[in-house]
Amino acid sequence: MADTAQPASVVIVGAGQAGYETAASLRELGYPGRITLIGAEDTLPYERPPLSKEYLKGEAHFGDEQLWLRPVTYYPRQSIDLVSGTVRAIDRITRTVHLADGSRYEYGHLVLATGARARTLDVPGAGLRGVHTLRTAQDAAALRAALAAARRAVVVGAGFIGLEFAAVARESGCEVTVVEALDRPLARVKCSARTAEHVTRLHRRAGTRLLFGQGLAALHGNLRSALTAVELADGSRLPADLALIGVGVIPNTELAAEAGLAVSNGITVDSRLLTDDPCISAIGDCAAFPQVRSGNRLRLESVQNAVGHARLVAERLTGMPRAYDELPWFWSDQFATTVQIAGLDEGHDTELVLGDDPDAFSVLLFRGEELQAVESVNRPADHLAARRLLDRGIGLTPDEAGTPGFTLKGHLAGRREGSAVPAG
Repeated sequence: MADTAQPASVVIVGAGQAGYETAASLRELGYPGRITLIGAEDTLPYERPPLSKEYLKGEAHFGDEQLWLRPVTYYPRQSIDLVSGTVRAIDRITRTVHLADGSRYEYGHLVLATGARARTLDVPGAGLRGVHTLRTAQDAAALRAALAAARRAVVVGAGFIGLEFAAVARESGCEVTVVEALDRPLARVKCSARTAEHVTRLHRRAGTRLLFGQGLAALHGNLRSALTAVELADGSRLPADLALIGVGVIPNTELAAEAGLAVSNGITVDSRLLTDDPCISAIGDCAAFPQVRSGNRLRLESVQNAVGHARLVAERLTGMPRAYDELPWFWSDQFATTVQIAGLDEGHDTELVLGDDPDAFSVLLFRGEELQAVESVNRPADHLAARRLLDRGIGLTPDEAGTPGFTLKGHLAGRREGSAVPAG
């Protein structure tokens, strides 16, 4: 049965992808009430993925509106009140959010899209000039300016952000060393051994030095507090005038916790993305939600997840409730290579590779007889087919995938034909 009562007003805390999409989706679905979108950054809502790629290369700019999710005229035209400020407290009794400047906004429903912040390392020298993180537009602007003058860069962390920056830095002519505490790249996102080997080869072929099994001990600078070297846990030092700390993010849950909401590696929500307060939802990077497919509680950092969460909440607030069960998918661009992942590997025991080209292949990850995820390197057709297979729950076993001439697209087409119901 659909919910019919719509809140008179919706306040959205966080003007990133998830927050913006909530406001936009509400208006698209005909929500007539007041919408207030509060962002901590003094800027229009913008795309985050290009910050580590096109923006750093100088191929995308804020000044010509390339990175804005919508132009400035969109918000008043849609009667979305866009507010720049920091929310300091939530009063759940009066249903009011309090900003640092003393202003207050009452809500019928509150959406927490507070996102996440870059994780930093508590090591000596962390505050030196030349040490960067990459999460916001301000971070990206500072990093782009620093990269233009840098000769030697050290990247701490071989995740997607670190590797994307490393690729851009090498293309700009900078000497680059990537330092990773684990034994291979992309280990924390559970990429397969084959994909990790390819990424390692890709970066080394471009002249990047990769050091695995190495932790960071300290950052050293000169008398002007500018970075000069990165010290590793084994005591060795790497000369550097730029360092990017790319060791993940921390969800922004403090506001929710102070308001008495449940928090555990994210703001705890149910399958409809509601907190334990029926007047408050949490979405995007800050939300820990139950995955319908596995039953496990997840917190995902992706555009797809932010958009899917936002649309679900907008549907629920306009009378169309459902459980969130969208298939996760991700991508990363490094040099001329695109890595795309469909599904979520929550523990596989079989890896099966499709394709003979070392620079274009897909890895199918199985747990028992069940396909968990597909990683595609420069094979976009495989990625699209994998998303459809996984999203529709179309079965695929390792034996089927190992058949000579097997393709994901062919398997998808065959199952479509085989699923037709006979006439009569």
